[in-house]
Amino acid sequence: MNTVKLSPSLMCADFIDMRSALDVFQREGVDYLHIDIMDGHYVPNFTLGIDFCKAVARYTSIPLDIHLMIENVDEYIPSFASIGNALLSIHPETCYHPLRSLRLIKSSGARAGIAIDPSMPLETYKHMLPEVDFVCIMTVNPGYAGQELIPQTIEKIRELSAHIDERGYDIEIEVDGNVSWKNIPVMVDAGADVLVAGTSSLFDKSGVLSDNLSRMRGMLGQNKLSRVASVC
Repeated sequence: MNTVKLSPSLMCADFIDMRSALDVFQREGVDYLHIDIMDGHYVPNFTLGIDFCKAVARYTSIPLDIHLMIENVDEYIPSFASIGNALLSIHPETCYHPLRSLRLIKSSGARAGIAIDPSMPLETYKHMLPEVDFVCIMTVNPGYAGQELIPQTIEKIRELSAHIDERGYDIEIEVDGNVSWKNIPVMVDAGADVLVAGTSSLFDKSGVLSDNLSRMRGMLGQNKLSRVASVC
């Protein structure tokens, strides 16, 4: 079994001291950097943009995990996807033709993913899975950090993991939303491959960032063993 990957959510970092956080992540070799792009329409919030993504990509070699929570997504895909070694996820309900949008992501040079809102059933998206490299399961309503876990989304992770195994797809399951110290073991056990870590764990202000990262990796090492045992 592969080690669970980490994708720190940069919207939860200290914007005034972003360089220090990026230095920690580069030094410690985190897998991805999660960047939420919000336009105030699809979700009721504004966050980061293309210039921020380009600046981060110039500073670090860590692949960017760019989550487009925006409308008119096809208009912006080429700009974000052109950033080297990027992952780009879209919410299919924002597109008129989601399969065309996913192919646009790939033809523009990025890995393609879909993000699934907590209210949406997996059945709606299963026909898209052959076109994607990863699926982001939202375990809170998209738009804001610091929300409580929506409990029924754990079963959605488990259902997706079983479906991927059954079909033999090479797809990573990313989990985004309240990836807390309490919820990490449950999410990993359900089948998470990538954890988007934010204010409830990695950026927990009661600890130091590097210490929180070490704590997360320690937990994931333990859960790797328990998850392997559970499928043997």
